[in-house]
Amino acid sequence: MLSESSAAVVTATLPAVQAHGEAITGRFYQRMFDAHPELLDVFNRGNQATGQQKAALAAAVVAYAEHLTGDGRVPWGPILDRIAHKHASLGITATQYTIVGRHLLAAVGEVLGDAVTAEVAAAWDEVYWLLACELIAREARLYTLAGVAEDGAVWRDWRVVARTRETADVVSFTLVPADGAPAPAFTPGQYVSVAVDLDGGRGQQIRQYSLSGRPGAPDWRITVKRVRGAGDAPDGMVSTYLHERVAAGDTLRLSPPFGEVSALGDGGPLLLVSAGIGLTPALSALEHLAATEPEREVVLVHADRTPSAHARREELPRLQERLPNLSVRLWYEDATDGELAGLKAEVAEGLVDPARIPLSPGARVHLCGPVPFMSLVRGGLLRRGVPPERIAYEVFGPGMLRD
Repeated sequence: MLSESSAAVVTATLPAVQAHGEAITGRFYQRMFDAHPELLDVFNRGNQATGQQKAALAAAVVAYAEHLTGDGRVPWGPILDRIAHKHASLGITATQYTIVGRHLLAAVGEVLGDAVTAEVAAAWDEVYWLLACELIAREARLYTLAGVAEDGAVWRDWRVVARTRETADVVSFTLVPADGAPAPAFTPGQYVSVAVDLDGGRGQQIRQYSLSGRPGAPDWRITVKRVRGAGDAPDGMVSTYLHERVAAGDTLRLSPPFGEVSALGDGGPLLLVSAGIGLTPALSALEHLAATEPEREVVLVHADRTPSAHARREELPRLQERLPNLSVRLWYEDATDGELAGLKAEVAEGLVDPARIPLSPGARVHLCGPVPFMSLVRGGLLRRGVPPERIAYEVFGPGMLRD
C-alpha cells in the first residue's frame, strides 16, 4: 500500500508525469545506457529504435501509480505476472532494480525540473519500490520453480539437431540440451528466450520464441519468422541471425520455459485463434492434446497472408487424424495459391471476422498474433458474450492489450 502522504502527492503530480511520460522514459534509457552499456545486451534494440519501449514503460509506470492511488481500472495481478515472466526469461536480477530506480527517478527530476521537490521525489520513489519489490518477489519464485540456482543464471547451451525451412520467411529449429540432460517440461503457450552474440561488436541480443513442439518430447522446437524492417523499425537482429547463421550442429543459449499464459485452458471446448507466426503455441497445444486428450473439442482459427505463407500448414491433416473433434477455419488475405491435400477446413478470403468464428458454450479461448489482430478478435468475442477471464492471450513485445 502506498502511504497516505505519498498517495496525495502522487495523485497531485500524476497529470504532469503522464504528460511528460515518454520524455521521462526516453531520458531514463539514455542515462542508464550511458552509465551501464552492458544493459544494452538485455533490452530489445528494435523496440528502442522505434520508441515502443519508452512508450510502454511510461504507460506502465503511470498505470501502476493509478492502481496504487485507487484510480486504475486495469487488474494488476495479470500484468505483474506477465512482466515477471518476461524478466525471468531475460535473467533480470534484484540488483538491477536499484540501477533502474536510480536513473528513472533522476530522469523525472531532469524532465520536470523544479516541480520535483524532495516530497515529490520521495513519493515517486515509494511508487517505484513498491512495484520493484512485487516484481522481485515474483521473479525469485519463478527462478526457484525453474530450478535456477541463483537469480538471473538462466542460460543453458542447446544443440541444434535439425533446421527445417517452413516458408520463405519461417524456419523451425529442433534443439536438445548440449549436456545430454532431458529437455525440461513446459506448458503449451510458454516461451523461451534465445540469446545470440551479434557480429561487429554489437553485443548480445535476446528474443522470446514460443515453444512449438510437443511437451514431453525429448527435444524442443521453436519456429522463427524473419522480421523484415519497415518504416522506423529495423530488420530483426535475432531473427535475421538465426535465419542466416544458424544450422544443424550449432549451439544456442536458451532460457528455461516461462510465460504465464496456457494455450490449453482448463478442460472443455477450446478455441485457438492465431495469425501469422502466432500459430506456434496453437501447434504445441494440438500436439499435446493429440497425445493426452484426443477426444477434446477444439476449433483452430488461423489467419495468414496466403496459403504458401502459412507455416507448418502441412501438419494439420495429421493432427486432424489424431484429433477427431478438431475443426479448422482459415482466413487468407489472398487464397489463390492452392490448397493442401487431405486438409478438411473451411477457407475464407480476407480478414478474420470475429462474428463468424465458431463458438461453443463455455469455450476457453487462446489468442496469439499481432496486437491489432488480437484486439479485433478479443473485442468481437467479448461482444458475443465471452467473459474476459475465458480469453487468454500473449503479447510479445512492449505494451499491453487494451479493451
